[in-house]
Amino acid sequence: MIELYVSCLITFFVVIDPPGCAPIYAGLTAGATPTHARAMAVRAVLVSAAILLVFALFGEDLLHALGITLPSFRIAGGIMLFLIALEMVFEKRTQRREDRAAQVAAEEVEDVSIFPMAMPMIAGPGSIASVMLLMGRAHGMEESLVVLGALATILLVMLGALLLARPLMRVLGAKIEAVITRLLGVLLAALAVQFVIDGLRVSLT
Repeated sequence: MIELYVSCLITFFVVIDPPGCAPIYAGLTAGATPTHARAMAVRAVLVSAAILLVFALFGEDLLHALGITLPSFRIAGGIMLFLIALEMVFEKRTQRREDRAAQVAAEEVEDVSIFPMAMPMIAGPGSIASVMLLMGRAHGMEESLVVLGALATILLVMLGALLLARPLMRVLGAKIEAVITRLLGVLLAALAVQFVIDGLRVSLT
């Protein structure tokens, strides 16, 4: 059971990628208050946990019933992430925040907990496919609980990474943060394109 737990832990860590998501989250929530940012982090992890649990238990039956394939998830998720990446690179999100602040001074920062953090960044095509595959390979209730336990561990790691992301970025300073945000936007765009390519490759083969 320990081998299964470690194997699932490594798989979920690589696919969900808490260290990669945390700086992106910090960039997306740069204008939020600490309380709002913490609330969005908790909400993002809880919503993604619920999504992954549903797919872990009922994923294959649900997709089959709806006539949806996993490559479709990859393509759709890639397109959505690419649009977010463009906003990060060209600072359109920052400009939009400033415009809104000028109109309504007390308006809250846009909530990114559901989209894009919970879905598709945390509970994305890769993590959905991984949890469905690992649950499909599990034999019996005990192994299924081990898989779910590994998933819960990584989601707790993700929560910690999101909560620590903004303080770390704040220590680095605004200019360095802007450079990092743009760089991460480019990397996110590349990841988004890779999602689309992977989805198309599987669909066409």
